Amino acid sequence: MQQCILISGSIPATSVDVLLSTVPFGVHGELCPKELLIPILVSRPQPILPHLPPHRIAGPSVVLPNELIESATKVSARSPWNGSTTRIESPGQNIEPSSTQRHGIVSTEANSGNPLKGDFERMARRRFQDPKPKRRGKWWTLRVWKPTVINGHLERTRERIRLAPATMNVREVQKVAAEYLRPLNQGFESIGSATNFNHYVETTYIPVVMPSMAKSTQDRYKGVIKNYLVPAFGDLCLRDLSRLAVQRYFSEMANSALAHESKDKIKDVLSSILGSAVQFDLLAKNPVESIRLPAQRTGRKRSKPYITPQQFDELVARIPEPYASMIFVAVYTGLRVSEIAGLKWNDVHVFEQVNGNGEAEVRYSISIDERFCRGDWGAPKSDASNATIGINECVYLRIQRLKLLTVAVRAGTGTRRYKVVKSDNAEDLVFQSVSKGAPMRDNNILSRHIKPAARKMGLGFVNWRCLRTSHATWLKMAGADVKDAQAQMRHSRSSTTLDIYQQFVPESQQRAVEKLSSLSKRVQ
Repeated sequence: MQQCILISGSIPATSVDVLLSTVPFGVHGELCPKELLIPILVSRPQPILPHLPPHRIAGPSVVLPNELIESATKVSARSPWNGSTTRIESPGQNIEPSSTQRHGIVSTEANSGNPLKGDFERMARRRFQDPKPKRRGKWWTLRVWKPTVINGHLERTRERIRLAPATMNVREVQKVAAEYLRPLNQGFESIGSATNFNHYVETTYIPVVMPSMAKSTQDRYKGVIKNYLVPAFGDLCLRDLSRLAVQRYFSEMANSALAHESKDKIKDVLSSILGSAVQFDLLAKNPVESIRLPAQRTGRKRSKPYITPQQFDELVARIPEPYASMIFVAVYTGLRVSEIAGLKWNDVHVFEQVNGNGEAEVRYSISIDERFCRGDWGAPKSDASNATIGINECVYLRIQRLKLLTVAVRAGTGTRRYKVVKSDNAEDLVFQSVSKGAPMRDNNILSRHIKPAARKMGLGFVNWRCLRTSHATWLKMAGADVKDAQAQMRHSRSSTTLDIYQQFVPESQQRAVEKLSSLSKRVQ
């Protein structure tokens, strides 16, 4: 039988222990003297292949046939060998191959010193398990091998699993064991599922997945991970977060003081983490899918508080500039606070438009194409939010009035005066921090100015969301069409505008309720 061998890596030096093939073969390498034996590491016999004449090689100028290259045995320093070894002495010649001749046609991976691809393939290869269930005390148990990540290294550890109570008969236990072993033997449980939950969150989810989220979303997710998920699942492997384990975790929240919205947010964050693990092939499926939260103790509160026009006028009078103008714009435009903080002078427009009577009218508008939220610039919340809306003349004049204002700020025992608008170029912010002209932080304005003024009025519920809800409710009170209100609020669906933001009881509905008093004599 003839062999065709393609040599990879460097030619072994002489006077060393080498391995010899026990079958004849044709070598395609470099020109070899007849009296010099060629040391070759052969992994397994190959079918007969075409070869060059004896003691000849394929040099740099010779092109080997494709079928020869594809089917030849690739030899490297790591190839397994079960044959005999022989020590070969040099015939007295110093043969120093050139740099071109020293390396073969196969990659130099064999000489790199790094683990070969086969090492990783053998590590990830599935191993069939068929252990027998054993009765231990009150339980049937099963010992299985599972891959586990220990200090960053993948190792196989043996675990004892409880299958069923000892009262179950042997046949039924064998069925349960077969069902348990099936995902392990068929590869449904990924090797990566041995990754520790906390390790995955810290090294993969936070640095890889979370940067694509808004800054406020990142902060909220990190809080949920730190306060709820890591204490519950931090010591577990990803594979241990089964659907049963996750459902048990949320079922135990039935008596928790957490609001239903908080429980739902915890579920969303956990689903996002395990969903990314599925995306990165560490899990076969997301166990959070189809998980049910405990029933709510009360009905979902669809109504959101809002302030009346009279309450709003008093609130504005209690807040200093430029923050008073910020809430003025918030109520009369319905902009989100992040959109107000990111508003620039080139986003505020005044133009003439011909009406239906052919007369020119002055119109005002604001374009929303950017937002700023706690140090993070980004696009608007949705495609529908990226729009231009009409505004009232009073809003436009209030914004332009900022350029003329100067505010006094106490500094120790003295007082400092600052211009509200440091610069009004096209790309400059409309609402600038008083001292430096930088973007404003909404949480500071809320806690230092809006909340204290609202509490003095007995309106502790007032926040930025309340101002946006008030705008939608005022539109309803003014008789605006639902589609116009949807466009002004920049919602993707009109149901969002109607059901959540427009908290208003129609007058006709109120009159119908009042007529009920005439049906009973007991109502005085």
